[in-house]
Amino acid sequence: MSAAFETLSELAEKLASREVSSVELVGAALARAQATQRTLHAFAGLRPARALAEAAQADTRRRRGEPRSPFDGVPVAIKDNMVQTGEPTTCASRILEGFVSPYTATAVTRLEHAGAVVIGRTNMDEFAMGSSTEHSSSGPTRNPWRLACTPGGSSGGSAAAVAAGIVPAALGSDTGGSIRQPASFCGVVGLKPTYGRVSRWGLVAFASSLDQIGVFTRNAHDAAGLLELISGHDPFDSTSIPEPAPALRSALDGDVSGLVVGLPRECFVAEGLDPGVLTAVREAVAELERAGAKLREISLPHTRFAIATYYLIATAEASSNLARYDGVRYGRRARGARDLTEMYERTRSEGFGEEVKRRILLGTYVLSAGYYDAYYRKAQQVRTLLRGDFERAFAACDVIVTPTSPEVAFELGAKTSDPLAMYLSDIYTVSANLAGVPGLSIPCGLVKGLPVGLQLMGPALGEATLLRVADAFERRTPWHTRRPEPTP
Repeated sequence: MSAAFETLSELAEKLASREVSSVELVGAALARAQATQRTLHAFAGLRPARALAEAAQADTRRRRGEPRSPFDGVPVAIKDNMVQTGEPTTCASRILEGFVSPYTATAVTRLEHAGAVVIGRTNMDEFAMGSSTEHSSSGPTRNPWRLACTPGGSSGGSAAAVAAGIVPAALGSDTGGSIRQPASFCGVVGLKPTYGRVSRWGLVAFASSLDQIGVFTRNAHDAAGLLELISGHDPFDSTSIPEPAPALRSALDGDVSGLVVGLPRECFVAEGLDPGVLTAVREAVAELERAGAKLREISLPHTRFAIATYYLIATAEASSNLARYDGVRYGRRARGARDLTEMYERTRSEGFGEEVKRRILLGTYVLSAGYYDAYYRKAQQVRTLLRGDFERAFAACDVIVTPTSPEVAFELGAKTSDPLAMYLSDIYTVSANLAGVPGLSIPCGLVKGLPVGLQLMGPALGEATLLRVADAFERRTPWHTRRPEPTP
């Protein structure tokens, strides 16, 4: 029983009807992960023995009529920056070699409480710093649609695992587009919830005011179901919103009549935007209009400052967060140092990759005396202006639509020597993180045989509306059902 490309809900139904067992599903998922590892490299590590044991326990619960949830026994994957008791967590970095977590992230705990079986940890850009999953200590992940191309990043392993049919769903993290951009490149659904909707407890921090755990699935209905599982207040996370987990699937009625779709004029200019991507997005917008939505041009005037603002704030927070990796408490420690200072220097020099070092240096610079006001404080002020743009926009519309990325998946190595070009891959996604609002990417077309993503953004705690629009679009189009046929 392979179950490749079946959705989370379809597998849940098969488990409920006893058509298949959890052991069979998890075994097949592990086999697919192992068979594709040399070509895709979607995983940083698998946990076959523990996953199969958990699957057997799920089967026992079903035989007793005591399933924990409809998803009890379904195989899933998590990004390698979410800790799980007794399992390695490396964040794709040499500096965390040998680290085994003594506790489990809240979002992962909620998956476990629902009975979902984590088969392994997915590959990523080191400490989630990247847009291509090339900055990994164990090597790059490849795109299932075209093996010469990137799956996007930093959650490229999770996106590739879902797109390739290894698992029906996976968790990722999104600091500036790290769920939505790889979802776009790999032709799957990727949802970054409102900041604080999902607990960050147990998510290894990159930029604490921007990071958010979210989901990858094959359709909007599954994204709604998975987000319901992992959402809700967590007393371990001081930024967690004191709201219960939302009932999202009940909002997916296929009806968008009367909803106002805002089209930011700044995001539909030809400069820097692939013409094929622009055409696919405009066709998707026209489909929403035919479904009954109303279109309205809006403005997000400070969008042009979003990339600069993001990379000042994100690098500053990264510099602070990554100071803890010093070789003293956990992870890698350089040997043969003459004194403590040299041990610190050698550990961090050997342990961090080039992109992480670049961002630490940038962040340390903008926080340094004499530059703090000119850079970090100014970036925070612009962030407030960006948040105000969204508040005014949502007074005039229900959902904002843009391309997810200005291009389809690019070839591996195409941008590694040009950091600015790589950073511009997130030009449409970083604003949602700066404003703390939810964002979702759904497939809306193909350009040169590669998927195009449509980004939907909503007001804070507005995930139900985003998923409702995504579901309505999926009912009218086939793009979310398209599957990759890998080419070199």
